[in-house]
Parts: sequence; structure tokens; C-alpha cells
Amino acid sequence: MSRFFRQAGDSDSDTESSEEELMSSDEEGAAAAPKAPAAKPAMSRFLRTGGSDSSDSDSDSEEESDDESEMSGDDDEKDGAKKRSRFLRTESDDEDSDEDVKRVVKSARDKRLDEMEACGKTMDNALKINDWVAISNEFDKLVRMVQRQQNVAEPVPPFYIRTLVNLEGSLNTAVSKEKEAKKKMNASNARALNGMKQKVKKVTKEYETDVKRFQTDPEAFEKEYQAVFTPEVVAPSKLKKAKKAAGDSDDEDADDAFTTVGKGGKAMQFTADGIFKNLQLVQEARGKKNTDRQEQIRILEKLLEVAVTAYQRIRVLLTLVSARFDYNSSVSTHMPIELWTSAQREVDQLIAIIIQEPGYSIQELTEDYDELEERSPDTEKDGVVRIRGSIISFVDRLDDEFTKSLQNIDPHGTEYVDRLKDEKGLYCTICRSQALYEKNKQEEPLGRVIMRRLEHIYSKPDAVVHALESAVAVSDIKPSIVLSAEGETSSLIHSLCVHLYKSNNSFLRTRAMLSHIYHYALHNDFHTARDMLLMSHLQESIYSADVATQILYNRTVVQMGLSAFRCGLIKESQATLQDIFATQRVKELLAQGVHQQRYQVLTPEQEKAERQRQLPFHMHINTELLEAAFLVSSMLVEIPLLASIETEEQKRKTISKSFRRLLDFADRQIFTGPPESTRDHIMQASKALQNGEWEKCRDLVQSIKIWSLMPECNSVKEMLAKRIQEEGLRTYLFTYAPHYSTLSLSLLSKSFALPLRTVTSIVSKMIWNEELPASLDQAAGVVVFNRIELSRTQQLAQLLADKVNSMVEQNEKALDVKLGPAGSFHDRADGGKGEKRGEQTQERKRGGERNRGIRGGARGGRGARFAQGLGNQMAGTQRSR
Repeated sequence: MSRFFRQAGDSDSDTESSEEELMSSDEEGAAAAPKAPAAKPAMSRFLRTGGSDSSDSDSDSEEESDDESEMSGDDDEKDGAKKRSRFLRTESDDEDSDEDVKRVVKSARDKRLDEMEACGKTMDNALKINDWVAISNEFDKLVRMVQRQQNVAEPVPPFYIRTLVNLEGSLNTAVSKEKEAKKKMNASNARALNGMKQKVKKVTKEYETDVKRFQTDPEAFEKEYQAVFTPEVVAPSKLKKAKKAAGDSDDEDADDAFTTVGKGGKAMQFTADGIFKNLQLVQEARGKKNTDRQEQIRILEKLLEVAVTAYQRIRVLLTLVSARFDYNSSVSTHMPIELWTSAQREVDQLIAIIIQEPGYSIQELTEDYDELEERSPDTEKDGVVRIRGSIISFVDRLDDEFTKSLQNIDPHGTEYVDRLKDEKGLYCTICRSQALYEKNKQEEPLGRVIMRRLEHIYSKPDAVVHALESAVAVSDIKPSIVLSAEGETSSLIHSLCVHLYKSNNSFLRTRAMLSHIYHYALHNDFHTARDMLLMSHLQESIYSADVATQILYNRTVVQMGLSAFRCGLIKESQATLQDIFATQRVKELLAQGVHQQRYQVLTPEQEKAERQRQLPFHMHINTELLEAAFLVSSMLVEIPLLASIETEEQKRKTISKSFRRLLDFADRQIFTGPPESTRDHIMQASKALQNGEWEKCRDLVQSIKIWSLMPECNSVKEMLAKRIQEEGLRTYLFTYAPHYSTLSLSLLSKSFALPLRTVTSIVSKMIWNEELPASLDQAAGVVVFNRIELSRTQQLAQLLADKVNSMVEQNEKALDVKLGPAGSFHDRADGGKGEKRGEQTQERKRGGERNRGIRGGARGGRGARFAQGLGNQMAGTQRSR
């Protein structure tokens, strides 16, 4: 039977026959050896069972105990062990094999040196046959190996320098032989020879000092290299004493036992004399692959401690702050808070040194100077030491990293609030840098730093601005523009913005204007904010600005809409908020969320860019409050309009598509339960207002809980109640005018709980605007309704005017397609050109020149003016009849 398929219960005949064969072979090989006991055959190493293992071990132990005295038997057992399969090796066998075979462990440095020497041998062999192509390839490999060795901060090996020197001599010999020889070498070999000349010349120039030292004394050069990696031999007794003494010391002493090693393997000495050399070493290692950034920061901190002169401290601080910003190279994640705090403290220290030492100036553009020499105002021509650097870039980076950290922290936790407290220190740093640039009269960085300061306070309430300015007031370095003694934040914002208006940078002027408008709108000064926006004409050119400025524009427009709503200007509020709500992308336009469209998939890069431009949570405008203000404004504008419409075609003329869509959806509902969300409250209030139930409408609107987040919510609720009463009166007159011939003003006053003077004013205004075909009899105190029945001719004329109007609109639309639409910012930024154009068409259909609020100016097509003139003429003819 095959030995691979033998089972534990097989007969012993096969075993004995195999034993005899083995013994016979042994006897033939060694006739003089005494006969050994029969060895048990090895069972299959693949199908051995548990029982066979135990039986084999028992039998082996018995045989070994019987044959201990016989040396020949031991020799045979050793031979049998050698013949055993390597798959059945036991732990004892592994230990024996490990003891027999001596393993050589090489360090990574020795392996790299071996690889270099292998390249050198290949180059020597190729040099014998004059194969410069192979020499060029191997030389490139050798250069890459040395470059990798330098990346791990190891010195250049002497073997490499020796190879450079030998190659230079071999190249000179090869060139001279080629000139003397009549037969020239082939083209590829000649090109490789010329290429090697350039390569060796370039590399030799790079290691010029090492080459000169090697040529002067090769043995001393190699001994110096070996001394770096040869450890000092310490006696065991001294080592034990050192360990015992170190056991009682603290962890800090253990850290001090390590020596910082710089480039070339030499220990770095932290003294005032060697500061510039150590700075150069740190800057050379900056940005390389295997550079330990934390170790670099530690080195620079030690250098700052030993710095003596102001020049030394400035140079070390510039490098240290840059190293802290380089610690986190990823754009997606924020800088660690500890590093940010240290960088902010060191920027303050740097600004303080520059202000205290007027003889030193940090500028982005300077003349070249020796960075390894000490400089002072006495050595300069004009008495000013100009150092290459940029404080404004440090301030910008601090501000950006602060914003990025807020973006990546959960806004609903305590960590966000703790991080937000650091804004006070950052604001003080910005004000200190402003004071520095005001002293040095550097206009460009001054404008940038004032813009940073303005961005921190333009959207905040007065209490927060006072808290930030109080920290600046107790500082030793103050800018010229500070909060006045009266504590008026508007004057502070005005002073900062006026300084930026004088700047030559249009980007800063635009952002300053938008911030100024936002501040006025935040303080309910709607008319001033509206006039500033209309006079600036920003709505015409904002589409060409950068994304951050477009976001600021959207935030300003939205804040103006809220300001108009708080002031009771319902029509202005609805017209202002209409543009941004028509896009149905409110959160994305305000940089408060990423909008996912149905048929649009953002790439990872686009989504990443969208998330990076998101505003921190504390700067968000509450979108639910914004939607409530817009829907209530639309309700108060749309419901009276719907009541005045008589034909189905006129019902298509809408002011707010989004509100009309929600209202139609609510009308289609079979069962309407109690209102839950803000939209439910407003939709049910709209139905109540349509039915003349103004009290129910008022209660539903005032019960919306989101009003509590609006400043002065009680006055806002009172204003809404008054406007609902007035619009309820208008809706009632539009709805029931055909059913009355006269209507008492006092009855209207009692029904809607309005003063008689207010009712008379509303009815008079409706008659004057030709919204209500009636007349006012003040002596009797009634409204006399005049029922106008259009003749067939007048109806056909009106239909003709509508068709002419639609034809003109189609022609204008074709002209817009040909010349390109002059859309607003939302059309350009969001791609909603079709929707915007449709809104403009509906606007023209309403006819006349209507004030478009902040959307600017009067727009009316020729067809609209023609239709309006024809309608006015018809109405005048009917009145004369």
C-alpha cells in the first residue's frame, strides 16, 4: 500500500518489510556498524490521525529508553530524524535548527550601502568594456539611493564620493581616447558618454565640499563617517550605575538624555551663535517626505528660548509659526486647537516685537540678504532691517483655520461653545495687526486686516460686539478705530467701511458695502439699506464676483427681507425674498447646507468644495423663520389678489409661485387635521382669510412658535394682527362687492375691529387705484358700488389686447434668447434662467410699471403698456356712460 494512504489499523507486514529494506540499505552502506533495533516507519504526513501520533510517541519513547547505552542506535536515530519530513518538524527541532544556523541581521543603513556597492560593481564591469549606456543607468540608480538616504537624515557615504571622483577621471580618459581613436563609438554610446559628463558635473558641484575633503584626505573622510555610526563602548559596571541613577529621575530628565541630531548626523547645539545655521537646516528639511514636523517644532521652540537679539527672535518666530501651520498639510481637516493657540500667541509676540523695535520691518518683498549673519539697524543704510515674511498671511491663516475648526465641530455640543470663546483672542490679534500696519502705513495689508475685523462684527448683535471690543480696550496695542464711548456699533462699522471704500481694491470695496448694508438691515433700518444697495448697482455685477462674495450678497438680501418684514413692509419683504425662494435652494445659496438635486450628482471634488465654503453654525440665518416670514408676506399679498380675480385666465397671474403651489396642494387635501408645522399654520390661515375669518387667521399666524426667535417678537405679532385685519377687509370687499349696492363703513369698522378712519382710508385707496369699482359717500358714511358690465365689443377688445400682449412677449423672449438674458445673480449662479425668464414674463403680463423693490427699476414691455392704455381707455369710456 502507498505510504501516503496507510491507515492506523494496517497490518505490520508492510511495516516489517519496509524495516528490512531500510536495514539492508544501512548494512550495505556501513558493514562495520552493529545491528540497530528496527526503526518504526514514518506514517503519512498528510493522513496521520490523533491515535497514531500518540502511539508513535509512546513507541519512540520506549525504544529510546531501551537503547540509551548503544551508541550505534543513537547514530541511526539521528539519521532517521534527518530523513523525516519537514512538515513534521517539532518545536525542539526548530530550536536545534535555529542554534545550528547563524542568522545575520543587517540594519537598513547596511542594506542601502550593500545596494550602492552592487551598483558600483556593475559600473566597474561596464567601464571595462566601455559600455556607457549601462554606466548611465546604474549611476541614475545610485543617485536615487543617495537621495533616499538623505531623506532619512543620513550623511553621504564615502563610497559615493569615491565613485564620483573615479567617474570624473574615467570620463576624462574616455573622452581623450575617443579623440585619438580613428574609429568612433556608436551613437547611443556616445550620447550616453556626453550625458554622463553633464550628470557627473552637476552632482560633483552639488557635493563640492565633500569632494574636496575626500581628495585632500580620503582616510580622514572615511573615519569621520564611521565615527558617526560607531557607538561608544561603555563598561557594564558604568552602564548599571547609569541605569540605577536614571531610575530615580523624572521623565523630563530621560528626554533630555537624547541628543537632537541634524543633517549629516551631527548633534545640534542650541546656542545663540548657531541659531541661523539650525534655522537653515530646519528650512531645508521643510516639505520633504520623511520630515518629522513635531521634532522641527520642538527644535524651533528651543531656539526661541536661546534667542538673544530681536532679529534672532523675529527670524525664529517667523519659522516657528510657519512650521505650526505646516504641521497639518491636509486641506479637508482643521488644525489642532493646541497648535492654533500656540501660533496665535506667537503671532502676538511677533507683532509686539515689531512695534517695540521700530528698526525692524517684516515685508513680503525685500532685497536678498545673507540669512546666516546677524543684522541690526546699525548695519543697514537707512537704519531699517527688512526681513522677508508676512504677518497678514499669518492672520489670514489663523482666521481661516478658526473657521475651519468650527465647520468640523458638532455645533450642538459644548466643544463648539468652548472653541467659539477663542474668537475674542483672535479678534485682539487682528486689531493688533491693524495697529501695526497703521503705524507702518502699509495700505494694502491694512485693508485686508480691516476686512477681517469687519467680517467678525458686521453680523453680530451689539452685545457680542461690545464683548469683543472690551477685550481690545484693555490691550496694550490698540488700533486707531475703536468703539466709541457711547457704545454705538453703527459708528464703528461705518468708520471701518469708509476706510475700505477709499481702498483701490474693488473686492474689498464690494464686501465692505455688502457688510455695511447687512448691518443696517440687522438694525431694522430698511430704507437706508435699500437705498445703499440700489445706488451701489451691485445687483448688476454680482454674478461676476467670487463665490464667497455672492454668498454674502445672498445673506444681505435675505436680511433686508427680514428687516422689511419686521418693519411691517409686507410687499417689500415679499418682493425681496421672492428671488431666493424661487430657486428652491435657499440653504445652498446661503452656504448653510449642500443641496442635492434630483438629476444632478456632485463629484467628490465639488461636494468637498461646497462643504469647505459652508458658514459656521453661529452665523446661520434661521431658514424656518425666513420661510415663515416669506409665506406670511405672500399670504397677505396673494389672498386679496385671488379674491379680485374673476376669470380663470387671470388666476394664472401669480406673484409667488411657491406660495400658490402650496396653497393648491392644501386645497386638494380631502381631510385637514390640526396644524403641525409652520406651513400647515400658514396654509390654514390663508384659507380662513379667504373665507373672511380674519380672527381665526390671526390666531393661527400668532400661534407659530418660530416667531419667538425673532427680535421684538411681541411687536411683530401685533403688526401681523393689524395687517391681517386690513388685508381681511380688502379680501372681503373684493369677494362680496358684486353682491352689494351700498355698504356701511361703520359696519365694516365693527366687523374687522378697525377704526373708522382706517377703514375709510383703505376704501379710498382701493377706489383711487381702480381696484374697486365704487364711490365713497362720506355724508351717509357708505360705499356705493358701481357694477360695470362690459359689452361684447369691450370683451373682444380686452381679449385682443391680451393676445397682442402675448405676441409681444414671445418676440421679446426670442430676442432674449438671441442676445442673451440679462438675468440676476441667481440666474447666473444657479442656472435657473428658464424659471427667472418665466417670472419676468408673468411680471410683464401684469402690465404697467410696477415698483420691483430691490430687484430694481420699472420693467414693462411695449405690449404691457399698450394693453394697459387700451384697458384704461375702455374703463374711461364705461365711466362716461
